[in-house]
Amino acid sequence: MSNSDSPKAPVANQARLEALGRAVEGRRGRPPKAKRAKRAKRSKLKIGLISVASLLVVVLVAIAADYYYINGLVHRVNVKNESVTYNNTENILLVGSTTRCGLTTQNPAYGLCSAGVTGVNSDVVMILHLNLTTRQISILSIPRDLFVPNARITGANKIDAALYNGPSQLVAAIQEDFGIPINHYVELNFDTFASVVNVLGGINMYFPMEIFDAYSGLNIRHPGCIHLNGIEALQVVRARHLQVRMKGDSQIHSTWPQEALSDLARIRRDHEFLKVLGTAVKAKGISNPITDQRLATSIAPYLTVDSAFSTTDMLSLGEHFANVSIGSVPELTVPVVLLQSGPYIYQGYSYGDVEFPIEPGIDTTIHRFLNLGSSINTMTGRALPKANTVSVSVVNGTGVANQAASVAAGLRAHGLRVTSETNATPVGIQSETVVYHANNTPASLGAAQTVLRNISGPAVMALGPTVGGAQVTVLTGSDITVVAVPPKSTTTTLKTKKGGPTTTTSVLPTTTIHDPSLSSPTPVTQALQPWDPRSCGPNNTPGP
Repeated sequence: MSNSDSPKAPVANQARLEALGRAVEGRRGRPPKAKRAKRAKRSKLKIGLISVASLLVVVLVAIAADYYYINGLVHRVNVKNESVTYNNTENILLVGSTTRCGLTTQNPAYGLCSAGVTGVNSDVVMILHLNLTTRQISILSIPRDLFVPNARITGANKIDAALYNGPSQLVAAIQEDFGIPINHYVELNFDTFASVVNVLGGINMYFPMEIFDAYSGLNIRHPGCIHLNGIEALQVVRARHLQVRMKGDSQIHSTWPQEALSDLARIRRDHEFLKVLGTAVKAKGISNPITDQRLATSIAPYLTVDSAFSTTDMLSLGEHFANVSIGSVPELTVPVVLLQSGPYIYQGYSYGDVEFPIEPGIDTTIHRFLNLGSSINTMTGRALPKANTVSVSVVNGTGVANQAASVAAGLRAHGLRVTSETNATPVGIQSETVVYHANNTPASLGAAQTVLRNISGPAVMALGPTVGGAQVTVLTGSDITVVAVPPKSTTTTLKTKKGGPTTTTSVLPTTTIHDPSLSSPTPVTQALQPWDPRSCGPNNTPGP
């Protein structure tokens, strides 16, 4: 691949890409037969399962090839704040680090430490949920630009900035803000992806259109199936400023429109890349002892895990999930709303483009990811406290007249014990509502979850302080709504034939955004767009 001309700033013409996306999504064709559709779905599920294994689980099986040697290559770090497991499940935080200075060999393609590229943020944040009883796996991606109260030790920031204070802070932020218990920590760097791809002899991906990313170096000039080496594969994984050559565009990159949703767009492409990588690992790796060992030794030097995650534990997990049967492997993304009115200014600081978690979407997504009912404490697997046992104070964080009183009345209608209503002095735009819990105990987080599930709009939990001795304090944001009644699902029952089985589906309530500076909520699962790379099929065609 070549890299001829690089624009210095994003280009306009976003509407052309959006129109193309809508056109593709709006196409209607002959509906497939039921059996054929089922086979296609099962094929995708199988590939999805392999994709997770390719990153962590299947590769861990290869450790058995040379246990003692590989054990000495893995880096270990002391990580505090990790949770205790429950229900025979484990949640592994998987982080792609942007560190350059920690690389074994400096590579100009990543940016050089000697050139001042010294930041350590988390470029990719995924959580793997492993159910050892059912042998099921789920994936949850957290957008790196998600703005949360406890990202840094010093306070609010984007979630990717938490790693700057070390792995313990990132683990703490995810647990405090989202209530997802983290049991183990695994960190990969740029070399990891490149090394795995190179050991496999490269991978093939289908590129439907000409695309270019000035920041990652991705430059595809000829659509079709293209063989990628490790560095080129990394360019695909890191691309988040993608420009697309539309019909009629010249060959000059600066005339091509740039896609929006850069952070979320990369997540959907990363999910597809992992499927392709997983297929390659299965085809060339897990049945070949020599390739197994090469895969393991290519990953181990670039792998950092928490000190409690022993190689024996990794081997056990690898063996447990290596031959898991085909099943549903959800690849979910935390739903968000985006700030559409330029850089976000919070307490006098500019944070650039940010995203805010949205309720009830994020609460529903996390419970789905952990396979828990909506009334279950995600930190313990046990029931949430009853509303009438939770004390709440409400603080007006926006300066909007009577907002605290209005929110307090809504929370009382849910049976919550509101102890006070006060006004804070606004220090800037307070776009998201923050539900503070007094401490980091599972009981305190459970109390905050009981309150949060009754709130709609941009909202997130955070570690205290609370006001007036209450268990929970709600600091209101600009777009908060307290639902009038407990969220109810709309249930539709479909009967296949008289006397036959029935299928019940639940449709969750939607969230209406009133703040014109915020976008509509993003979907939990995202379909590939027409320009996104994907798997290769036969004869230079796209794969399934």
